[in-house]
Amino acid sequence: MGYPNDLLSSRSIIKRGNYALIAPEGLVNNVIPGFDHCRISILASPKLGASFVDYIVTMDKGGRNVEGFGADGIETFVYCMEGRIKVCVDGKDYILESGGYVYSPEGKKMYLENMIEEKSKLFLYKQKFQPLEGRKPWVVVGNTNDIEERDYDNMVNVKVKDFLPTDIAFDMNFHILIFYPGACHPFVETHVQEHGAYLLSGQGIYNLDNEWIPVKKDDYIWFGPYVPQCCYGIGRENLAYIYSKDCNRDVVL
Repeated sequence: MGYPNDLLSSRSIIKRGNYALIAPEGLVNNVIPGFDHCRISILASPKLGASFVDYIVTMDKGGRNVEGFGADGIETFVYCMEGRIKVCVDGKDYILESGGYVYSPEGKKMYLENMIEEKSKLFLYKQKFQPLEGRKPWVVVGNTNDIEERDYDNMVNVKVKDFLPTDIAFDMNFHILIFYPGACHPFVETHVQEHGAYLLSGQGIYNLDNEWIPVKKDDYIWFGPYVPQCCYGIGRENLAYIYSKDCNRDVVL
């Protein structure tokens, strides 16, 4: 990147164990074994206080994962933001374009490959699976462009898309939340669930632990348990973000 043009500064805010706002200009590339011709930034991890790991992956020409992503006891998820990729799970190939996603249960590795000459951009996730006796999740493949929006908490200017089935076998889900300009949450949420959210479009003002913070496209937010949170969409474009949520399980003591 060369020499800076101004004083060094950042919009990022890190409150370990509480919440974090990570602006894209501060991200660095990580070398992760098994990923070839890929630029990877680790967004959230246990070192921050999260119980999961989120990544942004840019696959250049020839980009792929040759060793498989995931392991015994680890469930994984990939969302294609740009480009075209192939995802292989349990011997089956799936082609994802913008909006496409694959959820892979624990014990089933996910193999990734860029299918175009240009770059493909992915949001990648992994976490420990919390099993439930007599229930077992399955591979889920879809595209958010095929998912019907529904009103969020009976508000017509806030929409949500749900990625995974509402089946108790799953201990997490992914969603896209969309705020029209001027829309907001119905109340300040304070809950046990964690979120990892990547902003896909627009701008907003987010309340994180009772601090109002400007956010915009390509920012990443990690919300720790019980952190008060809500937002307003602002500007001329819808504020939209993809986020994970743990669900369907009691608290483990």
